[in-house]
Amino acid sequence: MFIDFTIFKAHRPVTESMETLTTPLVSIITVNFNQIDLTCALLDSIRAQDYKAVQVVVVDNGSKLNPTQHIAAQYPEVLVIRSEQNLGFAGGNNLALPYVLGDFVFYINNDAEVTTGCIEKLLQVFSNPRVGVVSPLICYDTSRSTPDGDLIQYCGTTALHPLTARNVTIGAGQRDQGQFKIPQSTAYAHGAAMMVRATVLNHVGPMHDAFFLYYEELYWCIRVKAAGYEIWVEPHAKVYHKESVSVGTASPLKTYFLNRNRVWLMRRHHRGLQWVVFLLFLNVVTIPVNTVRFMLRGQWRNLRAFLQAMWWQVRYAITGRDKNPSWLPVSLVHTQPNVVEVTAGQPVYSNKL
Repeated sequence: MFIDFTIFKAHRPVTESMETLTTPLVSIITVNFNQIDLTCALLDSIRAQDYKAVQVVVVDNGSKLNPTQHIAAQYPEVLVIRSEQNLGFAGGNNLALPYVLGDFVFYINNDAEVTTGCIEKLLQVFSNPRVGVVSPLICYDTSRSTPDGDLIQYCGTTALHPLTARNVTIGAGQRDQGQFKIPQSTAYAHGAAMMVRATVLNHVGPMHDAFFLYYEELYWCIRVKAAGYEIWVEPHAKVYHKESVSVGTASPLKTYFLNRNRVWLMRRHHRGLQWVVFLLFLNVVTIPVNTVRFMLRGQWRNLRAFLQAMWWQVRYAITGRDKNPSWLPVSLVHTQPNVVEVTAGQPVYSNKL
């Protein structure tokens, strides 16, 4: 069954226009899962920002070792929320929403680091009242940098192709040599780093947590645009991202959710002839090509994950049941009630720091 969205309501009034906000409060949400060192590196980069009107919320997504006390001791300004269950990307972020106070919410992966001035530059884009969501320029971490520049992961995207359900990430694989200079609208934000008006969350609702991993922010962006808001990318704001640290670069977990959710998104987004044409392409081209590709590479576990992702679509269409394979290290159907622990220090930085 699909999960109904719980509309986020901020604890303080939010403002539609930047004109009346001299120093808007930004709530920064990140989700930790067995990566306390990476999370601390992100928190250090946030502390180093000149912009201090921030509330920082860390959601621990059922890590084996509870990091709550460590974070509370080292970062007393951070609000820590501990879930005993792994709720996935969207579910973990959504768990923080009842606690955030900001005029803007900045979702950022825990394996990312924020560069100097990033927050202010993102906020400047919201001077355009039509803008609902902004992502920064996202580059791979500096270990992949060369004298020719940082390696770009994201500077916007094209829209999904109606046949393949794939799109092109603008700038991906290029070296950052200042070729992207102008903030502009784009098809989708990037889930690794995206700032949103709190009023947009009130209007559209949070991300759909049943996706668990991948495509949840893309489907959310489709809903944001359908509600009349624009999505932009600001290349002057930069974030470094250690891609796929949690799930691996070519893991069965990644293969399963990427393919399951790609088709599921199209099922939810397309209707009538568009859906029929996509299904024909999926069965005639996508499934055979991917099957042969995994076989030729000897990636048998990824092949199993891919085929199970396709079988999930059939079973869901027949039964409506969201049942995932037993080999997954996490379960999307939790049999026990979740236990949530909240540890609060000083939740908001002082502007006087």
